[in-house]
Parts: sequence; structure tokens; C-alpha cells
Amino acid sequence: MDYVLNLWVNLATDLYQLFLGWGLPAWGAKLIIDFVIILILVILGVLAVIVLTPMERKVIARMQDRPGPNRAWPFGLSQAFADAIKMLTKEMILPRNADRLIYTAAPILIVIPALMIYAVLPFGPQAADAELQLGATNLNVGVLYFVALGSVASIAILMAGWGSNNKFALLGAFRVVNQLIAYEVPMILSLLAVVVLTGTMATQQIVEVQSIPYLIVMPIAALTFLASAMAELNRSPFDLLEAESELVAGYQVEYGGMKFAMFYIAEYVNILSTSILFAALFLGGYKFFGLEEVAPVLAPFIVLGKAVAVFFIMLWTRGTFPRIRLDQLAGLAWKFLVPIGLVNLLLVALVVKLSANPWAQAGLLLLGNLIILAVTFLIITLVERRAKSGGAVVLSEAQNLTPAAER
Repeated sequence: MDYVLNLWVNLATDLYQLFLGWGLPAWGAKLIIDFVIILILVILGVLAVIVLTPMERKVIARMQDRPGPNRAWPFGLSQAFADAIKMLTKEMILPRNADRLIYTAAPILIVIPALMIYAVLPFGPQAADAELQLGATNLNVGVLYFVALGSVASIAILMAGWGSNNKFALLGAFRVVNQLIAYEVPMILSLLAVVVLTGTMATQQIVEVQSIPYLIVMPIAALTFLASAMAELNRSPFDLLEAESELVAGYQVEYGGMKFAMFYIAEYVNILSTSILFAALFLGGYKFFGLEEVAPVLAPFIVLGKAVAVFFIMLWTRGTFPRIRLDQLAGLAWKFLVPIGLVNLLLVALVVKLSANPWAQAGLLLLGNLIILAVTFLIITLVERRAKSGGAVVLSEAQNLTPAAER
């Protein structure tokens, strides 16, 4: 029974000992184990497209009171396979004056970093043997690694727009990069708040030190990260830049077939990895009321369950809110998320200096977050009232001037 409860680490240990028994050196056996773990994580990333695509379509359909996909057997759940077959059979056309190398490299460059992010995601408790654990590696700069790989997407998108030799694709790429850069700043501020509080950038250690989920302790950082992540992933209501009515599909306009599918795959791979990271940073990761200690075999399923819940929130947001204008998109990042992120980061640094007790820190942070939210709500209310009163004055002056203008 103990073997089953700690199944994943025991399997890895048995394989490791088996390879050593075959006469392989320790580094060779470890290399094979690492390769198997990497292969499993790559398969997990690709499965994100197969699982999340029908989930998104069915959930959004239920929210909009329609059946959604219901032809692909069974009950429309195999719609992702139908889409894959369609993409595989479509012709891939190279534009006449496109830069062949850059045009072809862009879809590859956007997928590879998306898969590499899974290397630092924690899927279970640290094993007694540090060489064998649930996950690819326990990198001590995991948060920085995530930010660095996320920034590669901007380069790939610019390459796609430039390599297509299409003015609309290039303009669409500039618009997307503008959004990515704008929302990277509040995302980094929210990540810095977690790093300052925990004192580490290793995702495994961040999960281990969370006695209380940071979603409760630091709701501002959690909501800022979630909003910024949705903007980085081009999820509604932040998907204006790739909306069907905007710039003929943006930087992807010259791509078809599997080259277009690569961008689609990268989007859903990033969605799952970002959801898992959110679960690790703010929801306790694989922790679930001590169940991960009683049955470590369930730890990966706890992580994936929390990630699916985060993805459902993204779908709920998409089905609830309309798209916002481009100026509102940039204003939300620079005028709201960045200032409130800076104030929250200052609060976290102050609390860490005032007390080293985790429970005292949690109480002070929660109180400070509530005060910041109350002050923010008050400022927004006063600004709205001033704008309405100013608009009423302008309207009354216009009405007074109308008869004189007519005369």
C-alpha cells in the first residue's frame, strides 16, 4: 500500500535501480529518467490542446445557452482531433515575398519556450532523494526562468509579422507586442511580491512555505497576476488584438495549415502552464489539506485540478465581459495594475521587515490588501463622479449655446 501511495517516486527509483543493475553509470541512468520525465511533460503540454479545446467550447456554449460541438463523437469531445486532421491536410503556403527563414522559424520559436516552462512546475512534494522528484527540475530561479521564457513570445510574434512581408501582419505584431510588454510589468510586480514574501524564486520552495494560500493573504497580487496572464495569453476580454474583426487576424494572417496550428498549440500549452504556475504561487500547488502527505500519488492530480479551476475562471471571464478598446487595454495596465502592484510590493516588503511570524505576516498582509482595495475603490468612485459632473457641465453649456448658434 505504501508503494502505491508514493507510486511516482517509487517507479522512478525502481527504474533508476534497474538501469544501474544493467551496468549503466549513475549519470546515464539519471539521464534516461530525466528524458522520460521530459517526454511526459511534453505529452502533457500537447494534451492541453486536446483536453482544453473541447472544454472551452462546451463551457462557453453552456454559458451562452447553446449546445456547442455535438457532432464529433462522443458528444463533440473529439472535436480537437477533427481540427487536428483538418490542419494536417491543409496546404501550407509560403507568401511570395516572405522571408522564408524567419517566416518558418516563428511558429517553432513560439512553441518550444512554451513547452520548456513545464520544467520548473512543481507536481508533488520533494522526494527524500533530491535526484528523483515529481517534476523535471527544482530550479532555484524558477520564477525568473518563467519570466525569461515568456518574453521570447514577443520575439516570435515580431518574427511572424516581419517574415510575412505583410503590412497588416506587421502592424498586428506591433500591437500584440505593445500589449505583452505593458502587461509583463504588473505580472513581474505580482511575482516579486511572492518572491519577497517567501525569500526564494524556486517554485518548489514557494509551494512548501505556503501555510495559507497566498490567494487569501495577497488577493491583489493574485488578481493582478491572473489579469496580466490573461492579457499575455490573449484571452478575452484582452484578445482585442487578435479578434476576428481586427487587422484580418493580426500577425497570423499569412499562416495556414500546421504553421498556424503551432500558434494555436502554443496558446493552449501556455494556458495550462500559467494555470499550474498560478496554482503553485497562490493556491498552494499540490497541497490540499494534508492529502499530499497521506497519498503523494495524488499530488499531480491536485495540481491539475487546481489548474483546470483557474482555466474555468478564464472561461467564465470570457463568457461574461465584452472586449475592451485598445486605449482601455493599455490604460488598465499602466494606470491601474502597475500602481496598485507597486503599492502592494511596498506593503509586502514592509510586512516582511516588521515580522518573521508567518501567521502575523498573513494577518498584516490581508489587512493591508483590504485597505488598499478600499482606497482604490474610493479613488475610482471619486474619479467617476468628477467625470460625470464634468460631462454634465459640458452638456449644459452646449445646450445653452445651441440657440445662439442657430440664430
